[in-house]
Order: sequence, then structure tokens, then C-alpha cells
Amino acid sequence: MFELGSSAYRHLFGVAYRLLGSVHDAEDALQEGFERWQRLSSDERASIREPAAWLTRVISRICLDDLKSARSRRESYVGIWLPEPLIGEAISVTHATASVDPLESVSIDESISLALLVAMEQLTPPERVSLILHDVFALPFSEIALIMDRTADACRQLATTARRNLRSRPRFAVNGPDRDAVVEAFARACSDGDLHALAAVLDPNVLSRADGGEHVHAARRVLDGAETVATYLLGVLAQQQKRGVTVVPSLEPVNGRTGVVLRDGNTIIGVVDLAIANDMVTEIAFVVNPEKLTVPSVPLV
Repeated sequence: MFELGSSAYRHLFGVAYRLLGSVHDAEDALQEGFERWQRLSSDERASIREPAAWLTRVISRICLDDLKSARSRRESYVGIWLPEPLIGEAISVTHATASVDPLESVSIDESISLALLVAMEQLTPPERVSLILHDVFALPFSEIALIMDRTADACRQLATTARRNLRSRPRFAVNGPDRDAVVEAFARACSDGDLHALAAVLDPNVLSRADGGEHVHAARRVLDGAETVATYLLGVLAQQQKRGVTVVPSLEPVNGRTGVVLRDGNTIIGVVDLAIANDMVTEIAFVVNPEKLTVPSVPLV
């Protein structure tokens, strides 16, 4: 009987989450993969030398199939769709060793940022799977080909096309004290209700996306411009206060780096993931849909 260790589970969840951008969908993909393992005969399981590698292939295939239907589901989503944030300490898997120019490839630290997960929505499912499995998890294209039912050369071209499509987006600061200082200034300005201080930390062309789903009213279009975004964010907080909600922001790990978690008592009511470049906030992902504000049972990714 094969028992999956915690590190292998985190690895598999990391694959599924990056491919799907959804905690719930990733957990469902893992569950289906484990059920397929259990349905194998004893002899079939005994013949598999690396169960974790087998599960990686199977779960990646499940994710590929799910991505093909996810686009239509997200097109009917109420308002702007954002990935579910991962709140809490994130555990990264081993860095990829694929022979790709670091300036072009997707780094493992960047690969769970909400900004990149949003950008990857423009990729086709085969492009996304090829890119993530190769650049982030260092799977050779010969193995990816088995998942994709394509040739290795075709998968290599898919990854190249995906990098090209993502290349126009800016490179954001991932971690470090300079980035944390910007996040702290952002949170302090929001807490103080200081419009001038908040606008000062935002890039003049900042973009803000808010996801409230069906349950919470949120802007249903992308907002742009420092003054517009600052006014909107402080307006949302002011409305909460009028309703008697005490919003307390705190700096916590969000998708593997410092973000802002908004709480009312012990209840998480919002999560903010910030993309930062040149010491200014350039993109904001503001998740207030309560269905997306659960903490995974295992600290991942």
C-alpha cells in the first residue's frame, strides 16, 4: 500500500494549484488522482517504481481536462474572476533546473503570484500545462508529451509560445525588505484612511481587480490610475465601517510572499495580493468572495 508523504502531497498540490488557480479545484484533482491510484490492481501498483511521478502525470492530465472547461465557467462568473489566494506559510518545491533563460522562464516564486496566475488565463490549456510543468517543475518535454498526447517538440513549442505571450508583462519584485516596505506602507495608508499616502504608494498606472463573486459587491471592471484606485479602496473600507464591521489589516504570507489579510475578529473578509515594481504597487488583486477565503488544511505550495 503506497502512502503519500506530506512533501509529495505539497508537490502535487503545487502542480494542481498553479495549473488551475483554484484551491478547491486543485484538491478535487488530487482526490481524483488518488482514486485512480486506488483503482489499480496490486500488481499494477507494484509495477510503478515512482508513485509520486505517476500521480504527477495523472493529476496534470486531470488538470488539463479541467482547464478546457474552466474557461467557459469563468466567462459566466459574476464580476471579475481571480484565483483563490493561499493564506499562510507557503512551502516551495525544489527550484527547476530546466535549461531556460532565467529572464524568460517563470520562476517558482513568481509562479504562485496572483498577478501571474491572472496573466496565465490568456494562455491555452496546453500552453499553460507545458510552461508550468517545464519551467517550474523541470519536467522534461519527453514526459510532458505523455501527459499532453503530443510530441516533445510540440510541447516545447507550446512552452515557447506561452513565454512569448507572457513576456510583455512586467517583472515584479517577489520577496525582500524593499517589497515588504511597500506592502507595509500600503496597509498603513489603508488602515489610516489616508488617501494621499495611499495614492503615493501606487503606480500612476496601477490596475486593481476585485473578486466578490455572487456574494459580495465589488467593482466589476478593472480600475486604473492611482487616484481612482485609492479612492475606491478607501471607499470600500469606509462602507464596511458604516456597517459596523471592524476591518483590521495585517501583513501575512499570501501566495508565498507578504500580502495584506483583512479580518473582522477571527473572520477573514478580504485578501490583497500586490504586484510591485520599482518600489510602487502596479497591480492589486483584491479577493473578497467568501468562498475563496478558506485556508488550506496543509500549508502549501
